Amino acid sequence: MLVSFRTWTGALFGALLCISHPVHAQQDGGLSNVGVVQSLILTVAPEALYAQSDFGQRIAREIEAESVEIASENRRIEAELTQEERDLTELRDTLAAAVFRTRAEAFDEKVQRLRREQDEKARAVGQRSEEARRALLTAAQPVLFQLMVESGAVAVLDRRVVLLSVDSVDITEQAILRVNAEFGDGAEILPPRP
Repeated sequence: MLVSFRTWTGALFGALLCISHPVHAQQDGGLSNVGVVQSLILTVAPEALYAQSDFGQRIAREIEAESVEIASENRRIEAELTQEERDLTELRDTLAAAVFRTRAEAFDEKVQRLRREQDEKARAVGQRSEEARRALLTAAQPVLFQLMVESGAVAVLDRRVVLLSVDSVDITEQAILRVNAEFGDGAEILPPRP
């Protein structure tokens, strides 16, 4: 006989409540045991874990510096191209039509090439942020697992997918402290850019 998902999840939730009730009663309200929350289910906010960790803050600084550099390059390139366009426009009346057309086409190709190059640099910066998030979450798994074991939990869920929970089951702050202690600015997770 097949059991519906709703029935199964309802039964699981009921079982978790029954199991967690004695633990809840034994450990100062169920909220902590030597500074670690005691719960079968824990939550973590991955974005906060990344953004507030020393590693995430280092990556953010590097990305900001790269973005400023790209913006400065864009301004320089724009000024150079504007001047080149003016010079080409001034030559229009002095050049044969075929020669001017050839130069204008070469200029357009140059503009398109530079635009593609700069867009690629900007995309690479954006990808670095995503790469860093994935790298941190992978590296942090043993830390999260240890927090889960210490809490007597059976699962750590992404806080974004939890419909309702009490704040006491969120281990994000503890995870940040431990990730910082374990990895610092995360040079071994993702080396700094030169």
